[in-house]
Amino acid sequence: MTNRRRAGRAGALAAAADRGLRDALVVARLAVREALRRRVFAVVVVLSLAFGGLYWWGASELFEDVTGFSGNDVGLDPTQLAGATLLGMAMFGTLFLGTVLATFLTLGAVRGDAERGLLQPLIVRPLGRAAYLFGRFLAAATISAAYVLAGYLGAVVLTGLVGGWWPEDVAGAGVRLAGAVVVVSAVALLGSVFLSSTANGIAVLMVFGAGLLAGLLGSIGDALGSHTLSSVANTASWALPFEGLYRDALRVLVAPVPGVAGAIVRLGPLGGSHDAGPLLLPFAALYVALVGALAALAFARRDL
Repeated sequence: MTNRRRAGRAGALAAAADRGLRDALVVARLAVREALRRRVFAVVVVLSLAFGGLYWWGASELFEDVTGFSGNDVGLDPTQLAGATLLGMAMFGTLFLGTVLATFLTLGAVRGDAERGLLQPLIVRPLGRAAYLFGRFLAAATISAAYVLAGYLGAVVLTGLVGGWWPEDVAGAGVRLAGAVVVVSAVALLGSVFLSSTANGIAVLMVFGAGLLAGLLGSIGDALGSHTLSSVANTASWALPFEGLYRDALRVLVAPVPGVAGAIVRLGPLGGSHDAGPLLLPFAALYVALVGALAALAFARRDL
């Protein structure tokens, strides 16, 4: 009899989990449809194509100009310097645009929809609060990560075709960059439980800027031998894992670049490359799970 009860409970839990996943996918699909209705993706595509055109033009001009530095006496490879620097800047640009996209997809997920009266009918029947949150996160994280990967890979292809420089570990840097925007999506969703749409958008973008500023201070601290600044950057890398993932993506990108060119490109735009160790990726996954659990707990206790 006990075994039957256990089997029945396990079956009920599995059925509830399957139902919750289906509900979350429904919410994610509705969120995507809403973004399409508001022409969010149309604006993103047009602006991204414009960014790609400017990047191609800038890369063409830069690679043409740096050919005059060939055969220098300091061991500087101009092609590697130009390629790694351009791609590092493109990584920062795509991460920033992906962060903006993730923020706007989640800034009104809870408080905003509740104030407009759209949330209450959904979370009573047939959806639960946890399924609603997971669905909104799934939509924002998937779209933002796909956008960041597309922008990054587009920059890799343009850099290779125009200048003939290809990074050795394309996938490693791309995975870290996509992971960074997934972390931002989770933080933005947590903020939407407590803050209004406008306040949450401002808060997330300020947190993103603060994380990158901490990385820049860490690079300065490493250059000056300041343990205090380096400690601030390392702490920020774990408190805000998107910053650590971005700096680790830069490390993967520029690790094979030797000599003077490697030393220059390791400075990076708004925070240099940094090796946070093998625990960064699993910690970032755990961080997203904990932030999601905190958001679900806070949402469950919130009176709508």
